[in-house]
Amino acid sequence: MLQPLTEADGLLFDIRYATPDNLSGQPIYRRPVAMLLPDARTRLLSVRDQAAPLGLRLKIFDAFRPIEAQWALWEAVEDKRFVSDPRLGGVHPRGAAVDLTLCDAATGAELPMGTAFDATEAASAHGSLAVPVADQRNRALLLGLMVAAGWQPYLLEWWHYQLPDARRYPALSASAVPDGPM
Repeated sequence: MLQPLTEADGLLFDIRYATPDNLSGQPIYRRPVAMLLPDARTRLLSVRDQAAPLGLRLKIFDAFRPIEAQWALWEAVEDKRFVSDPRLGGVHPRGAAVDLTLCDAATGAELPMGTAFDATEAASAHGSLAVPVADQRNRALLLGLMVAAGWQPYLLEWWHYQLPDARRYPALSASAVPDGPM
């Protein structure tokens, strides 16, 4: 059901929840794996293709998140607007959401977006005027590319996009990942 995203797809990766550099302060995943439902993967690769002529690449921070990991984040994050209640399933555990940014294709450097990935602050919201104008433009560019490919933004997080019908898919556990748990 879930399909992997790989460097062979022309994507960059920084799977934060496999490192201590995340909201919980400790690794949540055992392996840095990024997977999506087939429709989500196809739409993401469409964004990749739209970004390439602009000299841009996509960097993936997170995609499918097992429900067990959703619980770990739920317990770690104080402001619950920035993490879905695992009792409701969320969208990452369905393989129907991706957290990402844009990078310069030549250097791999991330385009400035005004806040860090997973920054639980008001400035992380789409349309925030608290970030420099150039960073607002970068966010708008990411937003335009993603929406054009059929993704829906989460308005409080510039990095988070999901399939519009994400909740029709079941939430999955770590056992959905081939070759052992994440």
